Order: sequence, then C-alpha cells, then structure tokens
Amino acid sequence: MSEEFILNKIEQEKEEYIEFLRKLVQADSINPPGNEKNVALIIEEFLKDVGVKTDVFPFGNNRANLVAYLNDSFDGRNLLFNGHMDTVPPGSEEDWKYPPLSALVKRNKLIFGRGTTDMKGGLAAMVIALKILKELKIEDTGNLILNAVADEETGGKFGTGWCIDNPLKPIKCDFAVIGEPTDFSPLTKVIHVGEKGHLIIKIKTCGISGHSSFPAIGKNAIYMMSEIIEKLDKIDDYIPKSEPPIKLEKLKKLIANSFPSEDLFNRILNEQPEIQSLLQSLISYSKALTMIKGGIKENVIPDSCEAILDVRLLPKQKIEPIIEALKKLIRDDVGYLVKDDSISPPGEVFVEIEVVTASEGSYWENWEESVDLRDFYKLVETIYEKKPFYFLMPGSADAHYMRNDGYCLQTILFGPGKSRNAHAIDENIEILDFIRAIKVYTIFAYRFLTIK
Repeated sequence: MSEEFILNKIEQEKEEYIEFLRKLVQADSINPPGNEKNVALIIEEFLKDVGVKTDVFPFGNNRANLVAYLNDSFDGRNLLFNGHMDTVPPGSEEDWKYPPLSALVKRNKLIFGRGTTDMKGGLAAMVIALKILKELKIEDTGNLILNAVADEETGGKFGTGWCIDNPLKPIKCDFAVIGEPTDFSPLTKVIHVGEKGHLIIKIKTCGISGHSSFPAIGKNAIYMMSEIIEKLDKIDDYIPKSEPPIKLEKLKKLIANSFPSEDLFNRILNEQPEIQSLLQSLISYSKALTMIKGGIKENVIPDSCEAILDVRLLPKQKIEPIIEALKKLIRDDVGYLVKDDSISPPGEVFVEIEVVTASEGSYWENWEESVDLRDFYKLVETIYEKKPFYFLMPGSADAHYMRNDGYCLQTILFGPGKSRNAHAIDENIEILDFIRAIKVYTIFAYRFLTIK
C-alpha cells in the first residue's frame, strides 16, 4: 500500500466526504442544550458500513460521547483523534446570509454553516481518516482511536473529561491530535503545542432598591459595579507573576520560520498590528469584561448588577490566586464586603464572586524532541505546500484534560478552518482545506501505525 494510492483515493471520493461533512453540519448540536447524540448517530452509521467498532455513550437529554476503534488491540502504539460535536449558538438567524444549519455549498469552494470551522470540519476529516484506514485494512502495529465528544463549548467536563476518566482510561495513548481550526490567516497553518487556561467569573453587586426619584435612599448596584470596573486593572498588582512557556522572541522565530525570509516576516509584523497583539496575548494573562446586566425598570434603583469577567491564563498559572486577587481588589481598593461561602456579610450591601468556568492552561514541555511531531510538521508542509509553525493557542480547548491529568502529554491541536471564522456569523470552511486535512490525518495515522 503506497501513500500515493491513499491520496488518490481521497481525491476520487472527496464528493462523498463533502456530503458527510454537510450531514454533520445540518445535524443540530447547538450547545446549550447540546443534542450531540444527533451527530454521534450519523458518525456511527458512517463507520458501521466498513466494520468499525463504535461505542456511543448517551447521557442527559439527547447528549452523547462516542469512541471508535480501528481494531481491538491496544498493545502497540495508540494514536488518538479527538474532536467535539457541539457548536455554539448561531445568534440571530436574520444576521446570517445563509441559514446556520443549511451547510450550503458556494462556488464549489466554501461550505457555510454553524460548526463548519469549529469544529465539524476537523471532526469529519478525522472520522473519514479512520474509515479509509479500515477500508484499506491498515492496522499492522497499533491502533487509531476516534473520540467524538460533547460539551467542549461549555467546558468539556462531560465530554473529553468524562471519556478520559472512563472508556479511554485503560488505553495507553502515545500521541493525540485535536482537530480544532488552526489556520491563522494571513499567516500559515499552525500546530498548537500548548493552550491558555480559561476562567469565567460572575461578579454580582448587591445594593438596596428604591424609587429613582429618591436615589440617595437606595444603594445603586450599577454604580457599585462601575466602581469595580474603574479599578479593575489594579488587579494586576495582586496577581503573582507567571512566566510564559515560550518567550516573545522565540514565538517570533517560530512564525518567521514559515516565511521565505525573516525580513519579510518582520515587515509584515510591523504592518499588521493585530499580529503584534496576538503575540502579546500569548506571553501574558489577559482579562476582558464581556457581559453586564442590571436593573428591572427605568424608575427603580437597581439592587443587583451582574458582570462577566473572562480571564485567559498562561500555562502553569493557577486559578485560585486570580480569584483571591479580585476579592482583595474589591475589599481593599473599592471598599465593599465580599460574600464568603461560609459567612454572610452584615447588612444588605456586598459583592458576590462566582466561578462559572475554570480550566488551567496546558503545555507540552518536550515538543521539540518528538520525532512524531516532526513527521507531522513535514507532512503538513507537503500537503499544504507551505511551512506551518508551532504556536500556543490563545484560547482554550480540551487538550488540558489530556496533558494536565497525565493521560497524554504528547497532544497537539491541528485542523481545517480559519480560527477567526469560529463562532462567527456566516461561519464557513474552505473545501480545499477540509480535503487537505483528511490527507494529513490519514497519512499521519498510516505512518504512525505501520512504520516500526
């Protein structure tokens, strides 16, 4: 069996693969509420025809995780492909040029729909790679495990987190690929070897309501929140310093290696400030207020106001010091009591802090020593006809479940789709990118399983 034969097979059958991706996009798996079982059953049916062993693990209301195996032996080297089935809500469908679940194909170049990029494109490519290897009876020295998960868009606890603690737990994993979109256009393809942590905090100010014609009698919770927001940047003084796993100059060199010359990269870097901002975000933690809500009526002094603080942490940066720093800021700099879980503060005026989502960042320390990763890099360069570059993911994904819990440190993120398209109105994926990803996943798995 030659690699050329496999690549030709993919080209010949690409229309079938495009239709499979369209089916996944058309299956509603918007989270919340989830409904990932809709997608899991399509994958199960697609793989059943070639005899792939597939286990579907249902939970909740029409939700599920899926694990499929190339063969029944786990004694050799095991490669794990992981991808999530859920998508974020589309928002107002009136804002979309094409319906979010239409999977409309335009000009034979693009497929439109929620989840095309994040990440049903990557998931479909991984499923197809498994099917191809099963059809060709490629299972010489190892196993390929496909893990299609729920819940990634709301933290992953009931998806990848559950799978690692249950069906995947007894299986030794030697290398893992998560199929998140990693096209950083106008730059080239990215192979992520680390990701930032994610912390969502709800801040609630509790005041005293009253009639708006007597504002001095009540305690306006919106004004309380504005005081916190005004001094929020001071939180940096209370957070312990954390070193980035890759320093700024090395990040620049990693990207520059994908350009014909370092001079060209430096010129582009100077001309495009968004790239500079991206680099800066990868060497420090970041925070952003993303939501605020308060008031019940125009003539009522609000007695509560809520804000959401979205924090992105560096790998190895701990969550608890961030929480304590916020509490200290509110107590010492703003002057309000913070409600403790065990002690209710006296009076009616105080602030509540609630952790909505929390996951620490993760990083593959020894990625530069990996022969498998070098092979993956060269394969991407060959298939995409451009050098990719190694990088950190500015957002978060499910890799931390694999790395931080010690299940598989050798975990990377690579997949079709432009990162800026994820969660966007009129989300879409390039068909060429999708087909190339199938080729990368299939050939890499073929080499991983057959080359001793």
